Amino acid sequence: MTFRALRVDKNDQGTDVRFVDMRDEDLMDGDVTVRVTHSTVNYKDGLVMAGRPGIVQRYPMIAGIDLAGIVESSKHPGFAAGDEVLITGFGLSQTHFGGYAGKARVPGAWLQKPPGGLTRAEAMAIGTAGYTAALCVVALEEQGARPEQGPVLVTGAAGGVGSVAIALLSASGWSVTASTGRQEESGYLRRLGAAEIIDRAELSAPGRPLAKERWAAAVDSVGSHTLANALAALKRGGVAAACGLAQGMDLPATVAPFILRGARLIGVESVFCPMEQRLKAWRLLAERLDRKKLGEMTQTIPFARVMEAGADIFAGKVRGRIVVEIG
Repeated sequence: MTFRALRVDKNDQGTDVRFVDMRDEDLMDGDVTVRVTHSTVNYKDGLVMAGRPGIVQRYPMIAGIDLAGIVESSKHPGFAAGDEVLITGFGLSQTHFGGYAGKARVPGAWLQKPPGGLTRAEAMAIGTAGYTAALCVVALEEQGARPEQGPVLVTGAAGGVGSVAIALLSASGWSVTASTGRQEESGYLRRLGAAEIIDRAELSAPGRPLAKERWAAAVDSVGSHTLANALAALKRGGVAAACGLAQGMDLPATVAPFILRGARLIGVESVFCPMEQRLKAWRLLAERLDRKKLGEMTQTIPFARVMEAGADIFAGKVRGRIVVEIG
């Protein structure tokens, strides 16, 4: 029996990405074999399918940094055949074959069961982007940020991280300011819970070391000048959670927000995040994320269209989240 997979190979021109047929014996080592039913398309997936360097660390590689499916066989004590499971990160599509395949063999320590009645499709509608947004919300709350302190800024608002962050923060009582370069998505962002929409141009150019105090907190997936300007406009004692670099990985800021207003910048890393913190983020998602809003931000595509979706997300054309039906 064979199954379909999206394989990334290295060649003289860079990389070659194509669909191939695989067998069980082609899978990598692990103590759990999963029949993959769903995956998703994150910005990092778009980078891999576009052949951008720096993510895939061994070739050939099966793309897809997330997966959800049903355990086919297991030697791990925590999982048995028939269990519904999911993985986000842990090196999938980087050092270990990822979710764009009919099957995956992985270490059981990477797996978790969908919490709170989430279906496999809903888990992938959340995916790495939504789970990262939840990690950001957890980080803000652990730093003592509260809705009564003032509004919260979400940059890259129409993307996957931004969409889920808006839904979670509004459900938690925050007044959310959404920053986006796609003003045509204003209605969508307001339906998710944004109270104010601003043009990303307000934040994307070089700014002052300190700006007018506007936000008590921020969730940033953009980096560069956008993050620097968000920090400069934090209220006294404000906190920002940074998780992305869509504008760039530089941070052209000064120490002024930190030493004059006590601003805090918290880095959020999702790939190798400890399981205890992962489960905390997923519990928050299961408890606070409105399933109707999740549906509003999600589109579902067949596996055959995943490369097209990867090109779209890399080009900034995707709103919200994409679920890929694998099997």
